[in-house]
Amino acid sequence: MASRSASNSTFSVIGSDVTIKGDITASADLHVDGSIEGDLHCASLVQGESSIISGGIEAQTARLAGKVVGSIRAKELVVLKSARIEGDVHYDALTIEQGAHVDGRFAHSSPKAAAPAAPRPQQQQAAPTGDKPASPDEPKLTLAS
Repeated sequence: MASRSASNSTFSVIGSDVTIKGDITASADLHVDGSIEGDLHCASLVQGESSIISGGIEAQTARLAGKVVGSIRAKELVVLKSARIEGDVHYDALTIEQGAHVDGRFAHSSPKAAAPAAPRPQQQQAAPTGDKPASPDEPKLTLAS
């Protein structure tokens, strides 16, 4: 494993031949090719295609290519076409490649979502077609090709 540091240049790797049973907390960036049975908390996560994570994921950024069974909470989330997710997804910015499979609910994790929405009456006055100007507070969703 790489040494712990406040720098973003260090990372830890869990190889494809490794299975971990238990929760993981990493201050460094984490690359997972193996299997994890437990919750995972890290700054940045990159998951390989053959990886299986059974538990919740909490990260600033996550790039998922394998199987996840559990909830995901990330500020920036990229779901690649090889990913298979079974669980709810909470995000600030989301990119999903065509072909990815997600069985769960998506929810934008904006702090304003928890508070009563003050601009709700303005949204009701919007055109029935749903066309309204984009706001910087709106969730960001992109589809990758």
